[in-house]
Amino acid sequence: MSAFERVTRRSLLRGGAVVLGSAMAAPLLSACGGGGNGGSSSAKELTFWNFYGPNPQANAQSKWFTDLVAAWNANNDVKIKLHYLPVSEYLAGTALQTAFSAGEGPDIFLLSPGDFLRYYNGGVLADLTPHMKPEQIADFDKGVLGTRMVDGKVYGLPMEAEPLAMFYSVEAFEQAKLSEGDLPKTWDQLLDVAAKTTTGERFGVLFETIPGYYQNFTWYPFMWMGGGSAVPENGGAGFNAPAVHNALKLWQDAVNSKVAPRKPQGDGAGNLPANLASGYVAMQQSGIWAVSAMATEKKDYKYGVFPLPTPDGGTYTTDIGGWAFVANAKGANPEAAAKFIAWALGATDAEGVERGRQWNTVVKTNLPARKSVQEAAKSAGAFDTPELKIFMERIVPGGRGEPRYTPEVYKAVSDAIQAAQLGGVDAAQAAADAAGKIDTFLKGYKGAPML
Repeated sequence: MSAFERVTRRSLLRGGAVVLGSAMAAPLLSACGGGGNGGSSSAKELTFWNFYGPNPQANAQSKWFTDLVAAWNANNDVKIKLHYLPVSEYLAGTALQTAFSAGEGPDIFLLSPGDFLRYYNGGVLADLTPHMKPEQIADFDKGVLGTRMVDGKVYGLPMEAEPLAMFYSVEAFEQAKLSEGDLPKTWDQLLDVAAKTTTGERFGVLFETIPGYYQNFTWYPFMWMGGGSAVPENGGAGFNAPAVHNALKLWQDAVNSKVAPRKPQGDGAGNLPANLASGYVAMQQSGIWAVSAMATEKKDYKYGVFPLPTPDGGTYTTDIGGWAFVANAKGANPEAAAKFIAWALGATDAEGVERGRQWNTVVKTNLPARKSVQEAAKSAGAFDTPELKIFMERIVPGGRGEPRYTPEVYKAVSDAIQAAQLGGVDAAQAAADAAGKIDTFLKGYKGAPML
């Protein structure tokens, strides 16, 4: 997060340092909200934990949240009360998990696919399907909504879709006598261009090095491009496979050859102003949110965007993440919480569509999770800028929804990335160690499908 408390998923997904595994499932099952009302349907005030508003900085994203709740409260008996938590407390700390473990979880909260199974398997998430019409569900992009569904039922409504790409400094390329024609398309070309743009004061490329959900999120596309997976798919080999070895080795080679740093600047490798725009790196992997960040903080800086390079024989893929509203099934009034979410993010009237357009393309730069909102945004020219045009035309078509794995699988993958990238462990050995942990866990796993 920037000095101005701008919230982006790069900061939020770094909450992987503390992993609550299957041992936490039982406490979550008894988690209640709204001050311990234990699921009473008569509660007249619901708490909504979030990392946007009311933000002390009173930015546009905070205002969107406060306006949303004010509009609901003006027309409904059951009121919503926003409870703002800085990122460090919401995820990088343990506030949310601790609250649920103590039986004091919020009635409504924000959740990413990466942590979905922790709460679904713990019996925390309320079914939103009864409060939505079929046309509302159909309006959501299947790939984005799918990671919030189990057995055809919806347990979270996504507010956005955020794909990953590579960003580059025009100045750094010019200094190295490179042009757009030199933008790397393969992993070998990426390392070559990184070497050419590395100087005494600047690294050629940046991947996330801080362990957490965000680092996993940014690494998954490299695993997928060669056909790899964290868990066995369709009888596949799972994590101990050549595609995984190669993806780990790419990140390891970038650091070992000194074209990539061991530590990013600012709050991490998703922060473009702190890294690319400061001259710290020439190329940087980040997400679509960076377009908004640059427009706000470094509007005159010249940069470009290109799709993630692919390995030889691989298939281009990127990761599409984003956050969702979810309701606490054990909260003070789960039915009212679900109705609020269906209205806030699923309403198909003009006001509902405009609300989505404002969030995704005015106060932030995201891709809307809903087809109607995306069409409204297109009509308003939201994707006409060169950077967003590239996202729409070249980056999104190879997108795949952020996977949902259990905390145990997430942690095994995270450990492998860290061991190879920074720990000097052979990539194949790091993958084998993680695969052993994952395979052992999967033998006794009985939760919802991992996707």
